[in-house]
Amino acid sequence: MTYHLLYPWHETYHFLNVFKYITFRTTYATITALLLSFIFGPPLIEYLAKKNFGERIRTDVPEHHRPKAGTPTMGGLLILASLVIPGLMWADVASYSVMAALLTAVLFGAIGLLDDATKLKDGHGMRARLKIILQILACVPVLYLVSNEEGLRGTLTHVYIPFFKLVKPDLGPFYFVFAGLVIIGASNAVNLTDGLDGLAIGPVIVAFGTYAFISYVAGHAHFSSYLQIPFIKGVGEVTVICGAVVGASLGFLWYNAYPAQLFMGNTGSVPLGALLGTVAILTKHEVILLLIGGIFVVEALSVIIQVGYFKLTRKRVFLMAPIHHHFEKLGWAETKVTTRFWIVSVLLALLSLSTLKLR
Repeated sequence: MTYHLLYPWHETYHFLNVFKYITFRTTYATITALLLSFIFGPPLIEYLAKKNFGERIRTDVPEHHRPKAGTPTMGGLLILASLVIPGLMWADVASYSVMAALLTAVLFGAIGLLDDATKLKDGHGMRARLKIILQILACVPVLYLVSNEEGLRGTLTHVYIPFFKLVKPDLGPFYFVFAGLVIIGASNAVNLTDGLDGLAIGPVIVAFGTYAFISYVAGHAHFSSYLQIPFIKGVGEVTVICGAVVGASLGFLWYNAYPAQLFMGNTGSVPLGALLGTVAILTKHEVILLLIGGIFVVEALSVIIQVGYFKLTRKRVFLMAPIHHHFEKLGWAETKVTTRFWIVSVLLALLSLSTLKLR
């Protein structure tokens, strides 16, 4: 909104010309999100604690998790408010890409909130089948907005393969099934990663920081030509949204660092993962998400492998799944698991950025 209110006056007041620069607006979206987190955080924590909206701890987790019972959850509300408001303020809200990204955050945030509310009520949460159905329904309007992005016309249904500049299979109408799987898969993978203080939010910051760079260069004709990646007119605005997510996530980390004062719950992990998938689609870097979000992929795979192998053999591959609990069972301190996962996520981000030139 700030962009639309102030930039039209740039010819009269030349200093307002800065609002046309994506880098300027991304910087201030990040700062705004961080400040909002500091403003909204304490009263939200106090409110959630007063209402007894506390985390329920599984009985099979390591013993040191038990004292965390009752820690305020649904902290995703803080993340969502802190990213949506700056997104509306600093991004071009007339952009279909921006609308798709913000709608993803809101719709999947609502699903996560409903899941958390159900969990607080009965201790189990939403049924998996219902959750998937709601996620599929949420993908429909999001992908409709994506399909209307002018910059994606002619390239939307193509899937670009890292390292190969000429390999870009056209999936046709099946692309929308693929895109839905990307969004839903990313959403649930981030959800599974959220199990230790600060564990999920660290790789989220790294992933969105990486996609901020990718969206910026993909929306810049000169840079995209130099790197030989698809030029997508208008997708640079997604950089502003990524910046807002980074700022909101850093603000949340202030309260979620060990020992956590606030958990994001499904209200945070579900929309953050879905938004990551949507950004990957908008930038036409869906496949590289497997590398950028490698931590989330491994966490999800560990659960799939554990459940599948146990059903076949009645034995376990890991001491406990998701895999972060496996390392805890091996004797790693919670903070060590978190820090090492952050380090790996940074390494994976650097490797993924190298693929932009290695084609």
